[in-house]
Amino acid sequence: MNRTDQYDPAALKHIEKEFNEWEKNEVESFIKRAPESQSEYTTASGMPTKRTYTPLDLKNTPFEDIGFPGQYPFTRGPYPTMYRGRNWTMRQIAGFGTARETNGRFKYLIAQGQTGLSIDFDMPTLMGYDSSHPMSQGEVGREGVAIDTLADMEELFDDIDLTKISVSMTINPSAWILYAMYIALAQQRGYDLNDLSGTIQNDILKEYIAQKEWIFPVRPSVRLVRDCIQYGSENMKRYNAINISGYHISEAGSTAVQEVAYTMATTMEYVKTAIDAGVDVNEFGPRLSFFFVSQADFFEEIAKFRAARRIYAKIMREKFGATNPAASRLRFHAQTAAATLTKPQYTINPIRTALQALSAVLGGAQSLHTNGMDEAFAIPTEEAMRIALRTQQIIAYETNITQVVDPLGGSYYVESLTDEIEREVWKILDEVEELGGTLQCIDDGYFQRGISDSAYDFALRKASGERPVIGVNMFVQEEEDVEIETHPHDPETERRQIERLNKVKNNRDEEKVQSMLRQLKEQAEDESVNLMPLTIELVREGASMGDIVETLKDIWGTYREKPVI
Repeated sequence: MNRTDQYDPAALKHIEKEFNEWEKNEVESFIKRAPESQSEYTTASGMPTKRTYTPLDLKNTPFEDIGFPGQYPFTRGPYPTMYRGRNWTMRQIAGFGTARETNGRFKYLIAQGQTGLSIDFDMPTLMGYDSSHPMSQGEVGREGVAIDTLADMEELFDDIDLTKISVSMTINPSAWILYAMYIALAQQRGYDLNDLSGTIQNDILKEYIAQKEWIFPVRPSVRLVRDCIQYGSENMKRYNAINISGYHISEAGSTAVQEVAYTMATTMEYVKTAIDAGVDVNEFGPRLSFFFVSQADFFEEIAKFRAARRIYAKIMREKFGATNPAASRLRFHAQTAAATLTKPQYTINPIRTALQALSAVLGGAQSLHTNGMDEAFAIPTEEAMRIALRTQQIIAYETNITQVVDPLGGSYYVESLTDEIEREVWKILDEVEELGGTLQCIDDGYFQRGISDSAYDFALRKASGERPVIGVNMFVQEEEDVEIETHPHDPETERRQIERLNKVKNNRDEEKVQSMLRQLKEQAEDESVNLMPLTIELVREGASMGDIVETLKDIWGTYREKPVI
């Protein structure tokens, strides 16, 4: 049944006649007495918005594109009962100092009711440097937790049962090594790998597009992602070996449409790479997961999440031939928008966060992180994290919005906006294909230019006041001395971490490690070889992050971006 079947032609014609009369008579006369504040209205992405929406706006939308929750194309949600069965995972990200310090924060958050772990790593770990490397000086444990060896991973999860809580790791260039450490720890504890749940971000293409954290050139980096997907598909049925991220694309300055389009472009590259390696899309497809931002434009964000599910479902079924419904079901983690948090009047940041979290829930998120009010200053304090977590808990337990699946489904505006976002995303995806595909567009700076142009446009609108930001360009107060408790950085962190690293290196079988590193070089030169099994063996024998990365730099070199002007 098509959507238009709900309104016969005579009914639609009658609605159109009444709508035109309403605009001509009531609206026009009212505007003469009380003019509207703007001549034109748009979403944050620049899509025009009408004064009001009616069944006329859905007359060309087939009901099959809306459907039922848990059924293709999953517009209304990936599961039939959604939060009536269980709430989304409340996953506050944490990471600072040493593994022991972060382990303490994990236990605090779990005691406060958090239902999943999410890990932030420091810059040396993200970039594949040991804490003792000259490039690491001053950065060890500062913006996340420092992880050099399996010993750190053991301490990070000390006294935490990994089969009882899902674990998300936000890391990309060196993701396969952290994945290997996590697996080695699980095997050391005697876990069945199929009992582990969670995700490792491992989305390297969005680094070249937006976040700018990379080690190797693009193509060998994609090979490492492929190896993780292949290994996970064969050995870890509940763990997501990749978490494809639009979040960082948005935080870099993209529109909501670009966030979805660019994310789907990278998704197609990963899927194609895995299929080319002989992995069945119906096997690995169910373990692909996504990470989106929840920005300030409330309804646009809800429509964005709904459109993303529909687009992904169509890509997986129509382009890649997925027949397993789970392989076409987009599941996503959301994080509220860090870029919207302000230092001026920082105490109103929780209000922003609450509304952004609400749009993520109404959009059907499977997992959610809410930002702390003090994140414009430093790593959140325990109090800020507790308030952020309580924000999710109030939505989950006090509002009753979890009782109905996709409660905004059928809204003339939300459905129309979902359709419009989908149309605009397909336009960009068609253009990417015409320009030679995702990797070629990265080489040519296509995505980078798109984000840069959108970020510049937003900056101009913010500076002019066209885009209001309370406390910054609207309802501004005189600057006051802010007395805020910021998370302290222990200057002894670096020394302690290096001592721990040296202890591991001094106690390992150095000859065996060096032999295995030589073997890693040989395997890296053969693109058909999956590097995960050997990497797991290496970390088990005490090889450090830097040992492995520096070995592969000898083979693959490093990446240098072409400037985009």
